[in-house]
Amino acid sequence: MEGVRKHYHAGDSVVRALDGIDLRIEKGTYVAIMGPSGSGKSTLMNILGCLDVPTSGRYRLRGLDVGTLDDDMLSGVRNREIGFVFQSFNLLPRMNALENVAVPLEYAGIRKEERLRRAAEELCKVGLSDRMLHRPDALSGGQRQRVAVARALIMHPSIILADEPTGNLDSAATGEVMKLFDAIHRKGNTVILVTHEEAVARHAHRILRLRDGKIESDEDLHENR
Repeated sequence: MEGVRKHYHAGDSVVRALDGIDLRIEKGTYVAIMGPSGSGKSTLMNILGCLDVPTSGRYRLRGLDVGTLDDDMLSGVRNREIGFVFQSFNLLPRMNALENVAVPLEYAGIRKEERLRRAAEELCKVGLSDRMLHRPDALSGGQRQRVAVARALIMHPSIILADEPTGNLDSAATGEVMKLFDAIHRKGNTVILVTHEEAVARHAHRILRLRDGKIESDEDLHENR
């Protein structure tokens, strides 16, 4: 990112959600983004994930200038490169775990038998081989988030973006989910997570702290270990 700004109009005033972000994230790194409410964390995550584009400045993802892409091209980049994990899980309540994980493959035009086979593989990887046919309301919070992680991985993205992935979990479930993110990173994925929990952020190798739409600090945890 070079000089990235994102401004919103709220009535007669302008909200500067991001106000000049210069940022480079190398492939295969593990980054946590922290900051108080209103600091720009979610806006930064949305731009990193190609869910939004900057008002000004440039964002290049693997050399591609995201600001030049139309909606269809942005959607294609998201599907190929990025897996999303959210605080609220975003699972479809009428589908079981297997069907939820398979949803991205359906959008990609993969036939049903292959979709379910691949979804079953991902659920086994996150330790839910015995919960594949359970709907979300029959799963614990930690299990639902593991389903969401499996769904994020199903298209083999290079980047995992997680927005407060432990925000609705107790300490035991938080530990389980963070072990998953650690393992995902060890396999070579870039992992970027937004969190307000210092202990969660410490799983990362780099912590960016935002305030008022600017990067307040950029800490390399390798230097401190």
